[in-house]
Amino acid sequence: MSLEKVKEYFKGTGIDNRIIELDQSSATVALAAKALKCSDDKIAKSLSFILKGQPAVIVVSGLSKIDNAKYRAAFGEKAKMIPFDDVEKLTGHAPGGVCPFALKEGVKVYLDESLKNHEQVYPAAGSGNSAVLMTIPELEKYSTSSGWVNVTKKIEL
Repeated sequence: MSLEKVKEYFKGTGIDNRIIELDQSSATVALAAKALKCSDDKIAKSLSFILKGQPAVIVVSGLSKIDNAKYRAAFGEKAKMIPFDDVEKLTGHAPGGVCPFALKEGVKVYLDESLKNHEQVYPAAGSGNSAVLMTIPELEKYSTSSGWVNVTKKIEL
């Protein structure tokens, strides 16, 4: 189970005690924000793409969506999300629980600038009912990020 892999990943870091297992689903931004009693934008959603022929995860703030022109400018190709049925096979985490930790080897992680609007965010922790509270520097460190990108625009509500 992915949650167990994430717990093992964080063992001995001081972060493992911050993993929150919820009684309800946190598989979408709205559900996670409701369960964690925070704003939608503080949810760090992990989006799965095929980038340069390989799986990649881009972590964005909860009220952001991919801006295709910015994505193309950053990566030199059109955004291509991993099909739902292939997400777990390629990343190691099922949809709703994809996070930037304990991914399959070779999966690159990028952090979007939209996250910098917050001191702390809640990324998933490997399951559709888990999260972990962390600062942006902690997210950068523990996600073993390949770098910061600016590939989103704010969702208009």
